[in-house]
Amino acid sequence: MNRFEVITPADLASASRLLAQDGHVAFAGGVDVVDLMKQGIVSPTALVNLKGLKELGGIEVRPSGELRLGATAKLSEVAEHPAIRARFTAIAEAASETATPQIRNLATVGGNLLQRPRCWYFRNPDVNCLKKSGDKCYAFGGLNRYHAILGGDPAFIVHPSNLAPALIAMRASATIVGPAGEHTIELEKFFTLPTVDPKRENSLKPGEIITEVIVPAPSASVSSHYLEAREKQSFDWPLVSVAIALDRAPGEKTIRDARVVMGAVAPVPWRSHEAEAALKGGPLDEPRARAAAKAALKGAQPMTDNAYKVVMAKVIVRRAIMSAAGLEAA
Repeated sequence: MNRFEVITPADLASASRLLAQDGHVAFAGGVDVVDLMKQGIVSPTALVNLKGLKELGGIEVRPSGELRLGATAKLSEVAEHPAIRARFTAIAEAASETATPQIRNLATVGGNLLQRPRCWYFRNPDVNCLKKSGDKCYAFGGLNRYHAILGGDPAFIVHPSNLAPALIAMRASATIVGPAGEHTIELEKFFTLPTVDPKRENSLKPGEIITEVIVPAPSASVSSHYLEAREKQSFDWPLVSVAIALDRAPGEKTIRDARVVMGAVAPVPWRSHEAEAALKGGPLDEPRARAAAKAALKGAQPMTDNAYKVVMAKVIVRRAIMSAAGLEAA
């Protein structure tokens, strides 16, 4: 690991100016940044400490009912917040499934959204893969058990965030501050596919900082659920995850609207419009949930070692839909 300095900026504007400089990297919880440094993937000359900036902290449920998550809010705070658990259930469930209790007490909302892929080729300092300015993705034709089955070409990483699918399912937006000022972007549009640029996973530019995530108030008729499958029930990243948000007419079973967002199957949190269309306009039951799960994986293109993900994802999506509706899944 190279020598570096730690800089604690006085305010958000100073932090933005520092992060616009080459070799300056942001950290708050520091979980992924430290890993990347140890693995030789990044070699910053300076770490810009964001932990003390009050604009980035806190959790608030506003009088309007919308939820504000500061970028440096801890995942443990999100998982345990009573109002989030009651009204934004999928978000609390996703936060509670992340890593271990010790890491959740350190890791932040912004860090979870911005963490880099866990692909073993990308994380190997001796492999110059496509994401590190190389000319190929070694997962294609290589060891690809944990890689993408949707949207992967030309880089077959999967996005590792637990929180992102749940936030997108609940229609979240991110507020971003940078050299050009402040703007807001739908979180679904914040993440970018490798066809845009294989070396990055989001649209954040030099000097830009996520300050907060805003989730609009769900109506009383909306229910949500997050579910994932992983190899180990202790600390592990999901093999497949899904977040579901369902809007049912009060007193009726008909699905008026639905959001289905999968994780760990694509280079971005993968929203399935096909699954949503299969759910809308009718009463929810096991056959409809099964049809939606099948539609969610219609375009899947597994590689040599990860076809199991297609089967697993169908099961996880179906079960999550049923659970979001308060029904027992087979």
